[in-house]
Amino acid sequence: MYAIVEIAGQQFKVIQDQKLYVNRLADKEGSKVSFDKVYLLDDGKKVTVGAPSIKGASVKAKVVGHLKGDKVIVFKKKRRKGYRVKNGHRQALSQLLVEKIVVSGSKSASKSALEKVAPEKSPSKNKAPAKVSIKKPVSKKVTRDDYSKMTVAELKSAAKVKGILGYNTLKKAELISAISK
Repeated sequence: MYAIVEIAGQQFKVIQDQKLYVNRLADKEGSKVSFDKVYLLDDGKKVTVGAPSIKGASVKAKVVGHLKGDKVIVFKKKRRKGYRVKNGHRQALSQLLVEKIVVSGSKSASKSALEKVAPEKSPSKNKAPAKVSIKKPVSKKVTRDDYSKMTVAELKSAAKVKGILGYNTLKKAELISAISK
């Protein structure tokens, strides 16, 4: 049995009696913690998918210890310039031991729930394609004031529709006067 669970803002695939390293938790060493954000459960026979998480499911773990991770060294150098910078850091981690995956009140993922998560790639042949209705714009008489509120790109497209030559080189005021004639 395994579960996908969110621990310290990251998602992990956990199995019972597994040790894993996560970003440092505020809990003390030896304390027991529980994580309720379980997104997926698989017991070998059925898969349970949460929407977004499974209610009633949790992962019980024990904080084994807190430690610093491997030191990462960042070294920058520019040739012949005398520029050298050495930086580094150690990530603060917590080691967890997964003791138990608790499943209570969870339902197995039905076909409809799985389709919501991963929809079919090919559409069904029995379904008719959806009809798309296109609304035609209602033509109104545009006044000179309306042209002044339009952008230059909109004015150029209106000039193109009216068949005005050389509209690309005209400025906004020239476009308005050319279109309104």
